[in-house]
Amino acid sequence: MITNNKYLNLLSKLGVFILAIGFLSGCAQNQNNQKSADLVYVNWAEGIAYTNLAKAILEDKMGYEVEITSAGVGPAYTAVAQGDADAFMETWLPVLHADYYEQFKDQITDLGTVYDGTQSGLVVPTYVEIDSISQLNDVADRFNGEITGIDAGAGIMSTTKNVIEEYNLDLELVQSSGPAMTSALQSAYNDEEWIVVTGWKPHWMFGRFDLKFLKQDPDKEIWGTGKIHIMGRQDLENDKPELAQFLSNMYLTDAELADLMVAIETSDENAETVARNWLTENEDVIEDWIPENSEETSM
Repeated sequence: MITNNKYLNLLSKLGVFILAIGFLSGCAQNQNNQKSADLVYVNWAEGIAYTNLAKAILEDKMGYEVEITSAGVGPAYTAVAQGDADAFMETWLPVLHADYYEQFKDQITDLGTVYDGTQSGLVVPTYVEIDSISQLNDVADRFNGEITGIDAGAGIMSTTKNVIEEYNLDLELVQSSGPAMTSALQSAYNDEEWIVVTGWKPHWMFGRFDLKFLKQDPDKEIWGTGKIHIMGRQDLENDKPELAQFLSNMYLTDAELADLMVAIETSDENAETVARNWLTENEDVIEDWIPENSEETSM
């Protein structure tokens, strides 16, 4: 028979044991949360490239479980603003995503610039015998009266609509997707047919084809140069400081990003595999991205 003192002592030890188990379980769960990343990107060449690179680094170098999801621009902003994703990898500022940023800026946090020197506008092959947007109406029939666009929610589609109105263009903006646009461009380019597309840098197509941006009139300039930012959910820096720091540290030069994009585009392997191969050959590029003591865990 157990005496009262022995019984209380046993209960006390059992309580400490249960508390310890609970504490360890909680720490394990917390550590798991800290070592996960949910990243959203748009199905554009540059976003595909460096988001898959980020996944490879986080998994192979920092011990994270990473999920990357392709989405339209609007849903991507919404997912981060509502806390359903950790970060949106591709905010183009100050022009293309200005409206989205204004709508969601109080619900997201700017983690910094991943690329500097963006350019967007109407793009044609260099063999096309015009150089400015204001010349388009004179040769609209050579383009079948169409501008080949991408997905409807993209910022470049809304700004192109503004350009059509500003220049009173007799061309219709045709919605498609990034891959469909580049497929149409390649087909036309191979036959030296005239085509005008919504284009942007950085993009692998400028490494594959001889292209030019159509110039804007000084008094009708809508597009300009800018940067690509990574936007995190509002509490990311407190909840997952290491992940936030890593995303803030990410930065690729024009040459580095172009090399990665072309590698992905010209390979038969998937983007993640190519990104991992590129990583092994470019360790020096990413060594400053990884926060100090990133492999250390604490409770």
